[in-house]
Formats: sequence, C-alpha cells, structure tokens
Amino acid sequence: MISVSISYPPLESPKGKAFLSQNRQFQWTNTNNVIFPVIPASAATLLSKNGYKVIWDDAITQNLTYKQWLTRLKKQKPDYVCIETKTPVIKKHWGIIKDIKKHLPKTKTILMGDHVTALPNESYKNSPVDKILIGGDYDYLLLEYLTKKKIPHDLNKLPMIDRNLSNWQNYAYNNTNFKYKPGAYTMFGRDCWWGKCTFCSWTTLFPSNCYRVVSPKKAYLEIKKLVDLGIKEVFDDSGTFPVGPWLIEFCNHIIKNKIKIRLGCNMRFGALNEKEFSLMKKAGFRFMLFGFESANQKTLDKINKNNKIENVIPTLKLCRKYGIDAHITIMVGYPWESKTDIDNTINFSKSLFKNNLVASLQATIIIPYPGTPLFKYCQKQNLLLSKNWNNYDMRQPIIKTKNSKHLKLAVQNLFKGIITPKYILNKIITIKSLTDIKYLFFYTIKYFQKLNDFR
Repeated sequence: MISVSISYPPLESPKGKAFLSQNRQFQWTNTNNVIFPVIPASAATLLSKNGYKVIWDDAITQNLTYKQWLTRLKKQKPDYVCIETKTPVIKKHWGIIKDIKKHLPKTKTILMGDHVTALPNESYKNSPVDKILIGGDYDYLLLEYLTKKKIPHDLNKLPMIDRNLSNWQNYAYNNTNFKYKPGAYTMFGRDCWWGKCTFCSWTTLFPSNCYRVVSPKKAYLEIKKLVDLGIKEVFDDSGTFPVGPWLIEFCNHIIKNKIKIRLGCNMRFGALNEKEFSLMKKAGFRFMLFGFESANQKTLDKINKNNKIENVIPTLKLCRKYGIDAHITIMVGYPWESKTDIDNTINFSKSLFKNNLVASLQATIIIPYPGTPLFKYCQKQNLLLSKNWNNYDMRQPIIKTKNSKHLKLAVQNLFKGIITPKYILNKIITIKSLTDIKYLFFYTIKYFQKLNDFR
C-alpha cells in the first residue's frame, strides 16, 4: 500500500512557534495557538478512502524537536511527504526537503500553499522537491497527482473529514476562538465570496471566480457529526461565511433539529441584516470575526476591501444586541498612510472597545505576499524593503513607509490601550458561568503572550 505523510515538520525559531496551518498570514507566536488544517485533513480523508495509507504528521502541534521528527519519519519511510508552506518559512522547508532526500532518497516530496502557487519554479530551483501543487484544493490536487487522473472538484462529493485520522483532539483546546471546548474547525466555503482584497494570500489559492460552498444540508450534517463526537463549539474558517438563502437554510436545519452547538465564523461588515442576526443567534452563533483592517476609507478602497467605515458600528451594535462576540483584525504599515492615518485607526479601534462593541482583536503589520495584487503593486512602485522571504513574518515592515519606526509601537499601544478600567468592568459584568471565568482567564494569558510577539 502506498503511504502518504501529511506533514508539518518542526520549524524551530527563537521568535516562537510557527503559526502556519490554515493561516492566511504567517506568524511566529508565543501564544501556542493552533488551528486545525481543514483542507489537508480533507486530503488525508480522501486519500484514505481511495486506498492509500495516510500518516497524519503535525509535529508542530505535537511540540516535537526537529531531531525527534526526522527520526520518526525515517522509521515510517513514507512513499510521499506532503508539506504546506508559506513565504516566511519556504527557505526552511527547502532545507527540510534536502534532509528528507538525504535520509530517504526514495521518498517523494510535495509542496503546497500560496507561496509555491505564486512562485513554483523558485522551489524547483532551490530544492529537490518532486512536485508542487498549484491552487488551494490540496485534497483533490493530491489525489489527482497520485492517481494521474483529473477529478471534478465538487465539494459536495468530498467525504466528511475523518477527525480521528487527523488527531482532532490536538487542535480542540488551545485556540482563543473556542470559548466552549472541545472545539473544531470547518470550512464550508472555499474561500471568500468577495475574494478581491489585495493583501489576502488566499486570493492566490482561490481566485474570486472559484468560490464554492457545500450544500446547507451537508454543512448541517457535518455539524451534527461533530456534536456526536463531543464538540461544543465550531468555528467555520471560510474566508467569509456564506450568506443569503444558504445561511437561512443552514440555520433552519440547526434550529429544526435542535442541535446544541456554539458557532463562529468570518463575516464582513454590512453583510447581514437584523433578521439574519436574530436567526443566527437562535442557531447558536456566538462569535464573529471581522476584517476591519483600517479606519481610513482611502485605505479600504485602495486594498479593495469593498467596505464602508459607516458599516462598522451598525454591524457591531447588532452583534452586541444579539449577544454575539465580535473580533476585529487590524493592520498597519500601508505605504500611503501617514502617522495621522495610523493613529486614526488605533483611536477608532480603542473607541470600539471602550463602547463595548468589540470583544477581542488581532493587530499586525501588513505583509505583501507573492502572488497578491499588493505584492505586485509594491514591486511596481519599488516599495519592497526586502526580498528575503525570512523577513516576511510580520515582525518588521516589508513595505517602505515614512512610519516604519512607529509601526511596532502602534501595534503594542493598541494591544495595551484596549485594557482600560471600563473594558475590564465590561468583561466582569459579562461573567455568568464557570465557563466564562475559565475563558476570561485563558484569554488573559494569551493576551500577555501576544504582547511578546511585537517586542
């Protein structure tokens, strides 16, 4: 039987732990957060259903050293090793592939991810990699490569993910998106129904004309299966959760069948009306993640965010009305923004916390990944400070700007500035159960660990 290892080799660094799997923006992090890689897990399931021996090999989540991982791999002797990569760690993966070839010369290696989709020839030139998968459907692409047969990429025909095969317990607890644990990830859509934000690395994997979703019934059945497994909260990591008739049918399946679950998803400002918020609350939605990115309309227009600043507060007020926790993501370092623009975003964000409209945030320095429109723009305008991919890890600016020295401080000040007496009081007031206390304690630890990422 042909054996295939879906591998995340250890990536050792003094900067922290590699936050790699299913992450649109790579980080070295001190929080030890982990995300369940849905599409690689789907690939593992699809291969297993088609007669391949699958080895689920996430050594990052298992906290193995590189030596421990390599020793284990040499014992397993898989026929294929498939690795998901991203820009800041591509050089490390080239070195790992060389090691694999040195110790297991008969093993074939496969790379997948947005970086190698954008720049496949680079990896062929710099490593002895055997195959590069172009695009984001790793499950179908991997099966096609192994069988040498073209297969229609129909999400509704994919088998439901074998959670035991992919060691779901390793991803069920250490993630701030889960208040109720154990938690699980799904991805009912690939990737975002807007799909045109110029900075998003997944626009390389999933161009805007290939957004697809599973049927609402299949999505409901997957939730039911997860509940039967003991899962208490599910976060769907579609770039934006499906809306409109799909959303209504999905929620009605959950409500009609009395499925007890907490749900979270990625959402866009202004995408939902109050009736839809009410329905989602009845279906169990507890958490929504919004890409805020900037408080400056000029910036939102330039990055093709397709959002208006005036949509932000009304949407967040609806979240608060229906008891749904809102999380916002913010970026600084746009080349056209002044210090005043940056401060406007910081101050606007702080006001959202002060007014109890937002529960949590993610703030980062913007990185132009190869393959994205933003990267092409920066190349054309001669704005790239470096082409050393190791530096594309959000620890330092990559885009030329007059405010480079201000950026790290701005991110730190934002994280620190949201913790006000009023914010703390609001958090205390929301405590209604032991679960609330545990989650607040868990999130507080993660918050202080996160501050170390931008020292």
